[in-house]
This record gives sequence, structure tokens and C-alpha cells, in this order.
Amino acid sequence: MSLKPGVSLSSVADDGVVLRPMTADDLLQAYALSAEQRWPHRPVDWEQVFAHSEGLVAERDGKVVATAQRWLWGDHHATIGLVIVSPACQGRRIGHRLMSALLDGMDDRTLLLQATAEGRGLYERLGFVRTGEIRQHQGMAQPTPLIALPAGWRLRPAGLNEAAVLYRLDEDARGMPRPALIDDLLAQADACVVLDHDGTPKGFAILRRFGRGHAIGPVVAPDPESAKALIAHLAGMNAGRFTRIDIDFDSGLTEWLEGIGLLRVEAPTTMVRGAPLQHPVGAPRLFAIVTQALC
Repeated sequence: MSLKPGVSLSSVADDGVVLRPMTADDLLQAYALSAEQRWPHRPVDWEQVFAHSEGLVAERDGKVVATAQRWLWGDHHATIGLVIVSPACQGRRIGHRLMSALLDGMDDRTLLLQATAEGRGLYERLGFVRTGEIRQHQGMAQPTPLIALPAGWRLRPAGLNEAAVLYRLDEDARGMPRPALIDDLLAQADACVVLDHDGTPKGFAILRRFGRGHAIGPVVAPDPESAKALIAHLAGMNAGRFTRIDIDFDSGLTEWLEGIGLLRVEAPTTMVRGAPLQHPVGAPRLFAIVTQALC
């Protein structure tokens, strides 16, 4: 199913709200909605995620009052995010109507999202189940001691022709194919560092502009110590600048991140609808996500 502009999704509801596909012309109003929620997304962040998405808006009297987006990864997976309802319009089931429309035709896909405390009940009613938690850490990055790696392991810049290797590492760690997203992240990255073992890439991490400053993510690594090595390298590069990273709570990195000045500020719930995400035996882990919307 494709959410094509001009396709009527529903008739006007009793409260005057109509749902329709999101277009590029809606991005400034969408940005205003996220700013109203004190979310950090810049207009350029909205443009970047919209380039990969299918979205919906709820419109009332010609004004966008809510948004929701989905990102289709391959034939069997999708992520959902940037579900926002203006505070003035909350309590009218607009979020439920948006999500129901967004989920139409998606029963054959595994769906992944990060839920706020306010949204978790809605997602549970729509068939999502809790599978974990994310810890959002941020602050002014400090000069960070580098993490020693065992013999044969090293960090190096990503090569110009290494994208296909990063696609595979990301897919194995996230459980879904996202080559177009990785291409986009590499194009905008301030740095991409690869964890190398005897000439074979085993993980990677990306530093890029996002929100109030910079974000580190994704971080793909075989174990917590190598994940720390990747993060420490990029945090050190970004010392003195605002830096954000969203980690898997089960990674065990929370106390270490707080020790390098990146304090916990939020803890959304990871939720999935459909078949569990699959990871090959021996695959690396996703220690830090791209964003809470893209996951």
C-alpha cells in the first residue's frame, strides 16, 4: 500500500478533522508541531526523514494538527514514528485514527516503534508489545579516554567503497534492511568509524548533525567494550559540542555514558507488532539507534 497524495483516506469526521497523505508542503507545519512538543528536530531533520517515509497528517480548518509517519524497510519490516497531536486537539482520538490508517495493509510486516509514556497505551491497543527500552543521553561531549582494543582490532575511517559492508552490518544488527537510510547517513556524516578485526569490518558508528547539535548513531558492535570504543572515539571528536545518543537499555552503557558527560534525559519503550525481529547467529548488536523515529 502507498499513501499517495490526492487519495482520500477518510471522510471529514464530526469534529472537522480529515486525514490525508503528508506532502513536502506540510513539513513546516509538522516542524511547528514538534517544536510545540519541545522536540529537537530542525526543519532539515524533517526533510531528511520525510525523504524515506510515507506519512499522514490530520488537518482541521486547513491547519495540520497531527502527523504520523512510517518507513518501509524491505518487504517485511517497517518503523513508525513522529506521531504528534497538537495539545489543543488531544483527547479526540486523532492519534488512534492516524495510527489505524497508517497500519492499514501492514499486517504482513514486523512493525517497530519507540513509544512515549503518553502513547504506550494507544500502541498496546493496536497490538504492539513491549520488547525493551531506549535510554536517551545527551550533553556537552567531553574529551574522552580512548578504549583499548585487543590485538588485531582497530578503529579506522570507513572506506569510500565500503557501503555494502555497512548495509550488511546494520541489517544483521537491526533485523531489517535499510541501505537507502545508511546511504543518506553516510552522505551527511561528520564521521563514520569502522571497527576492524584483522581486515574484516565487525562494526561501525556514525556522527552527524541532528537537533540541538550532533547525534551518534547507529552504533553497531559485537560487544559492549567495542561499542564503547566506537562511541568514545566519536564523542572525543565532538568534544565541547552538544551530543546525543539513544542506546538500548540492555546494552549496559548507561553509567559509562553518564561518566563522560552524556546524561540520561528520556526513556521511551521499544514496541513491536508482528513477528519478532530476527538476527543471524553471531551477528553484531545495535547498541545505539539512528533516531527514535527511524529506530
